[in-house]
Amino acid sequence: MKVLHILLIAAACSILTFNATNGEEIINGKKAEKKSMQYMVSVQRNNKHSCGGFLINPRYVLTAAHCEKNDLSVVLGTHNIDPERNDLRRYAVESKYKHPSYKSVQSGFDIMLLKLSEKVKLKKYVKIIKISSKGKPVKPNTKCQVAGWGKTETQKMVNDLLVADVSTINITDCKKQWDEVKVPLPASVLCAGGYRTKSGACQGDSGGPLVCSGLAVGIVSFNYKNNCNYPNMPNVYTEISAYADWIKKVMKGDA
Repeated sequence: MKVLHILLIAAACSILTFNATNGEEIINGKKAEKKSMQYMVSVQRNNKHSCGGFLINPRYVLTAAHCEKNDLSVVLGTHNIDPERNDLRRYAVESKYKHPSYKSVQSGFDIMLLKLSEKVKLKKYVKIIKISSKGKPVKPNTKCQVAGWGKTETQKMVNDLLVADVSTINITDCKKQWDEVKVPLPASVLCAGGYRTKSGACQGDSGGPLVCSGLAVGIVSFNYKNNCNYPNMPNVYTEISAYADWIKKVMKGDA
């Protein structure tokens, strides 16, 4: 039986075994510049980092459906989420909207909106990021970035946001790689990093954005095996453009 280590979730099916992993890991990344990625969100449970996310509206954070837990809050406006700090900007989560078709990571639809208890005041260190629109897929070999908090390739825990450069991978090539380990990819996904490269996302970067030319195009969903240094397998992201209509409906209160 093949083992697929999914970011921050444990689930089982007849083909795969999913192992839960906590914490963020950006492989061969660097510390994010202070004035960059001001849309990044730390999704936390009981005031401890659990998943990544990103602000797309003063009231809404986009993340992965498998990051859904009780007692969630979000921290934004900082690249350093040291729990010892007493000045973190924390917002309560009022409502969680998992995609209605989501059942498990391997079946796809790994996307969720978090409605915050109040509007975020956009300022110097808090900004929103635009998301890709319907019918505008990302081309292969597009240079992008992925970011997250926590462990690195040396397994050292850090509190500073790390960012890594990755390139998108042709979906046909990506499917071939996953087919070799008998793991069928769900529909509406993107692949980037983790294949013929030493950079990418690993256990725990779930929910964070794949950003290409300043646009959020994907959401970190899963990778292969608990080997971050580094598996020769493409990282898989939920393709945001495929869910553009659903996102709009949720934010308008129609979903």
